[in-house]
Order: sequence, then C-alpha cells, then structure tokens
Amino acid sequence: MQKYDVIVVGGGPAGMFAAGFAARQGAQVALLEKNSHCGAKVLITGKGRCNVTHDEEDPRKFVEPFGRNGKALLTALYAFGVKDTLDFFAEQGVPLKLERGGRIFPDGGEAKDVQQALIAFVEAAGVAVHSSCEVKKLVVAEGKITAVETTRGTFEADNIVLATGGLSYPETGCTGDGYAWATESGHRLVKPVPALVAVKLSDVWTSEVSRFNLKNVNVALCVDGKKVDERFGEAFFTRSGIGGPIILDMSSRIRDALKQGKVSLLLDLKPAVSVELFDKRLQRELAEHSNQDFAYSLGGLLPRDMIPVFLRLVGIDPKKKCHSVTKVERQRLLELFKSLELQVKGCEGFSRAIITAGGVSIKDIDMRTMRSKKLSNLFFAGEMIDLDGPTGGFNLQECWSTGYLAGVNAVGSEE
Repeated sequence: MQKYDVIVVGGGPAGMFAAGFAARQGAQVALLEKNSHCGAKVLITGKGRCNVTHDEEDPRKFVEPFGRNGKALLTALYAFGVKDTLDFFAEQGVPLKLERGGRIFPDGGEAKDVQQALIAFVEAAGVAVHSSCEVKKLVVAEGKITAVETTRGTFEADNIVLATGGLSYPETGCTGDGYAWATESGHRLVKPVPALVAVKLSDVWTSEVSRFNLKNVNVALCVDGKKVDERFGEAFFTRSGIGGPIILDMSSRIRDALKQGKVSLLLDLKPAVSVELFDKRLQRELAEHSNQDFAYSLGGLLPRDMIPVFLRLVGIDPKKKCHSVTKVERQRLLELFKSLELQVKGCEGFSRAIITAGGVSIKDIDMRTMRSKKLSNLFFAGEMIDLDGPTGGFNLQECWSTGYLAGVNAVGSEE
C-alpha cells in the first residue's frame, strides 16, 4: 500500500497542474498516468503548436463563449486566469506570443515545449509520477474514496483529483475511464459527444484540395435551405470534407442540425466584396482575357490548385474564349465564389474530435473548490467536466484554471 496526501489520476494538462500546485503547497502528491509519459494530448493540440490560452483577461468575457455553463468557470478563472498562465509559462522558460484571433502560442512554435515545461514543473514540485500505471478501480466507502487500485499496486490518499480527460483522441489515453468511475459513485453524466470536429461532405472533390487554407471566408449553415448560423474566419478542405477553426466552432450546431433536416454549408470565398461588386470584377477579368481561353481568366481570382475544381463545378468549357462566356455562365461562376454549396453528410467522431462536450455535471461539483458533492475527498479538473468552449485556447485555459483550483483545494481539505 502506497500512501500520499493527494493522488491525481490523469497526467494531462489539468492533472499536471493539479499535481504540481498541490505539491507546491507542501503535500505529498502522486500523479498516476496510464501512458508511458505525461502530456500526450498536449503534443497534438493546435496542430502540434499548442494554443495555450486566449487573449481575453476579463474572466466574465472569457466565459461567454462557453455558453450556459460558462459562469461556473468564473471562480477558477479568478483563481488562475489568463495572466497567471502567461506568467507561469514565462517562469518555466516558455515565452508565449499573441497571434491572429487572440490565440496565444509558444514563441518557439512547438507543443513539445509546453509538454516538457509541464513535466519539469511537476518534477521540480516533488510530485511522484507513476507512469504506465493504469487505474482499475476507485474503492468507495462511507462517502469517500478509500483506495485507488492500479496495475502497479494500491494507493491511498486523503484526497483524490480526477483529471482523466474526455473521449477525444483515444490513442492519447482518453478512453472515458473517469466517466465510468464518476457514474458508479453517483455523479450525473451529461452525455459525452465529440466536439470541435471536422465535417464530412458528400462533395468528393475536396480531397483534391485537402488542407488548402481558406483565409477570411464566410460559412453559412443551412437547414432545408434556411440559414441558421454563420461564421467568418479560417477553414480548410480535408480528404472527406471541410475543417478549420470556424467549422470546428460550428460543428456542434451542425450535428444538431443533421437531426432536423437536410444540411448544407454555403461558402463565400470573397465575403469582403458584395455580389454586385464581385460581378463587376468578374466582368473585368473576362474582358482583360477576352481572346484567351476561359481557364486563364481564373488565375487572378483563385489559387492555382483550386482552378481545376472550379472549372469542373462551373461547367464552362476551359477552352471557351472569355468573350464568349454568357451572362448565365458568369452568374454560375459568381455563385461559386459567393455561395458555393457544400452538402453535409455528417461530423467526425471521437477519434478526430479536439475535445469532448458533456461530462460530469457541474451540478454535482462545487465549482468554487472543484470538490465533488457526492464524495467528500474527490475533486474534478479539466475536460471530463461538462464545460466546453470554442477553439482558440479557451479549453486549455479551462484545464489550467480548474487544475490549479482542484490542486490547491485538495491539500489538507476536509469536509
């Protein structure tokens, strides 16, 4: 039997924060991680660059994108907010930089810098890290956890922090174990669903331009032809559809829309220009290339890789002279630029979801301390809680804040 003051289950961002800050309070802390190393998911966040946080230091404004549950995060943000995150990583030798859209990344541009800083942090704090240590059971008796049974023996502690993540990217170890333990011990679970996911389209041509960046575009979500949502920003095509920040942020709405009717996306490649003005632009391009083949007129309007796709979609003979393009044909071209219709057939699942929406209900957690309302010595942190925000660093900040709050409150905490 191995005895500690605090045991943290899960070596992701929230778990490492909880363990490190609990140890800084003077507690004897064990961090149990079933992978061979901590921080596996950190390495794949932000396309391998790790979007550490978002440049919104006002907690009340920060929580707005989290929706109905956002206010529950306020205490954690006031305890450890965006500025604290910036200061923490600067102290750890990882300076951060602000990029477009309020996103904050490591100045060196690599997620491994963040992972290594977190590992160094828990080691310096004196945390006993037990890797390749899979928790099999939480032993519950008389309203508290009395033991943690693992593949490397049984552990005991005064307080336990669960930070096992959600179900997204299961290869990183997020397999829903914490949800099962929470449910078994009487906690309500809001059904976990994949969130911040790419969208699958019926349009097969996207594979020809996969990963082609679409900057400053507008995407409208339509159900049975009626617009119900729209976003402006960056997207990109994938082998099976479309992804990127604005698509990820709209994905939960798209999943709901698929239950209501036929779903399509209208892509405006030139949102800064009205339909009328862009039509005049097309007329100028056709006039300037009057005696050339139509295919040559698109060079100033589209990246080279997109031209073959547009030529097929518009249905105009590439060898047709520009002066012979009819008004009807020009209107078809205009429609492709300003409202390219994409047919949605589904959303990607947990294997490619950035985060999990749903999780342990905040009704069963005292969000002022992160303590369970069901078990007196249990605390929660991170993605396994029913809190999810948009892309842009919001969800990692939730991990830092709740991890910190759970860690410091788990030290010497007694009901």
